[in-house]
Amino acid sequence: MTNSKIENRKSVVILGAGAWGTALANLAQINGHQVCLWSRQGSQTLETVLSDAEIILSAISIKGVSSVAALVKSFPLSPETIFVTATKGLEPQTTCTPSQIWQTEFPDHPIVVLSGPNLSQEIEQELPAATVVASKNTAAAQMVQLVFSSNRFRVYTNPDPVGVELGGTIKNVIAIAAGVCDGLHLGTNAKAALVTRGLTEMVRIGNIFGAKTETFYGLSGLGDLLATCNSPLSRNYQVGYQLAGGKTLTEILATLPGTAEGVNTCRVLMQISQQQNIAIPITEQVYRLLEAEVTPQEALDELMLRDIKPEYNQ
Repeated sequence: MTNSKIENRKSVVILGAGAWGTALANLAQINGHQVCLWSRQGSQTLETVLSDAEIILSAISIKGVSSVAALVKSFPLSPETIFVTATKGLEPQTTCTPSQIWQTEFPDHPIVVLSGPNLSQEIEQELPAATVVASKNTAAAQMVQLVFSSNRFRVYTNPDPVGVELGGTIKNVIAIAAGVCDGLHLGTNAKAALVTRGLTEMVRIGNIFGAKTETFYGLSGLGDLLATCNSPLSRNYQVGYQLAGGKTLTEILATLPGTAEGVNTCRVLMQISQQQNIAIPITEQVYRLLEAEVTPQEALDELMLRDIKPEYNQ
């Protein structure tokens, strides 16, 4: 190990030992950092692993974020500790994003969002990938960038954490729709139209949260959308594909490895849509499909028969 690597060595704790947490742990470890991968089922106590943590990265599913954040808060931490969230989803009870949950618990600590077109299986195979780390605290984002950057994982910084986080969250719903599209063998034209209009929907929702439009045209928006809408490795895509094949949501989720966050996200987005009165037609049809209110073909018909309109609102 070179002297510069030793000098810049960080103590990194990764919460969540699933496929994504493990992939990120490996990336940091290869760069020479001291990494501890923690899970509720593991033998190490949280207090022990947090004792000298400089970076705490959360890769747990959205349903566990609030309880783990509250648990972390009960232990003493250095005021310099940086939190990184790599969770994609929205909390059903509050409609909060993961970074908002962490920031509420740790108002004086920098929070960094990590998101991008990052299918964990491909990263584990050491295939090239890129991601975005976003924070209001530029120095914190740059430190996280250095920890994870390598010749096979390119990390960009961004000053719009809400946009980066929402891109990675909302695209999961569009990926379910893309899986349906492929499962029904609707062709390339239909898929291209769906993904493009899905991106418009992502921007519309993001703007309500105060996200910047241009963020959604970057890696954490369009990039992640393309990855999950085109890969059978995506759990959300698999949900849609198998729904189109006639399986029920209960059957699909029973055999799916890991969590398809788009299912929960879709339900939360419908709450937000009703509160804010915003049109999210693709999300609405995915929701109706997940609730078994319509068949895949009926959902398609609803989208195709909407009132004709200009592509952009003037």
